[in-house]
Amino acid sequence: MKPSVARLVLALSGCAIVLSGCAQKQTAMATQHAAAAVKKVVTAPSGQRLPRPDHVIIIVEENHSRSGIIGNREAPYMNEMAARGAVFTQSYAITHPSAPNYSALFSGETNTNGDGCPAAGIDKTAPNLGSELIAVHYTFVGYSETMPRAGYEGCGYGFGHASYARKHNPWVNFSNVPPESNQPLDALPPYERLPTVSFIVPNQAHDMHSSSIEDADDWLRARMKPLIDWAMTHNSLVILTWDEDDRGENNRIPTILLGPMVKPGTYGIRIDHYSVLRTIEDMYGLPHAGHSSEARTITECWH
Repeated sequence: MKPSVARLVLALSGCAIVLSGCAQKQTAMATQHAAAAVKKVVTAPSGQRLPRPDHVIIIVEENHSRSGIIGNREAPYMNEMAARGAVFTQSYAITHPSAPNYSALFSGETNTNGDGCPAAGIDKTAPNLGSELIAVHYTFVGYSETMPRAGYEGCGYGFGHASYARKHNPWVNFSNVPPESNQPLDALPPYERLPTVSFIVPNQAHDMHSSSIEDADDWLRARMKPLIDWAMTHNSLVILTWDEDDRGENNRIPTILLGPMVKPGTYGIRIDHYSVLRTIEDMYGLPHAGHSSEARTITECWH
């Protein structure tokens, strides 16, 4: 065999080896991705299959009934979210006023002194979503707009309508949730470093408590849209809900779920704050805190 032909044969042989190695690497990577995808699905105690998001982001708005938001021209971005996600037509708060509903969503229990500060009638060591996540090495952080610093325990901060109110921050009431899990919104990290579960609570000028629907909608688009768009392509679940209604619809509130694991559409099943809490607990294999043990898991809206 001529030297030039021999070199060509050797070169082609080397390419074949390289290509074979690439194919093996690609096969291994595909297997790893498939295994990772399997880990993103869990079985709830009810036997139903649930997704396991890399991140859950819960955004809480204030004091509006479902019919005041869904279809309202003053809330174009919220309705854009509704069109992209799962909308629950029979979603209910637990009681009135605000604080007991936040507590129900976080711990499955309600405090006994309304919006009083500090909250009364709550066992500070009782299980809650934050303590349950931390106990099994997941992470939790609540982010509150206008709160002055991490671990802040004051009843309020700021002036006028654009103020922070502790009544909208249930995790501060529990001694088994560390101070570093109580953060101002300005501490929100790059999205890929978000905790497993986070709450985002706007201040009272941006949550509809002391402002218009239009103002809150504008804030949501300006401040949260980049995060929500990112979540839609990064195995993350966004839950937009309200603490209570405006006392006009028997405490029926809007609740919207968005994410790549969500089947968009309208769902008429009855859910409440305890249902939302239980669903997150089941996604991560957590115990059921308080009345979430009596609630139904949301199973209908998942791919």
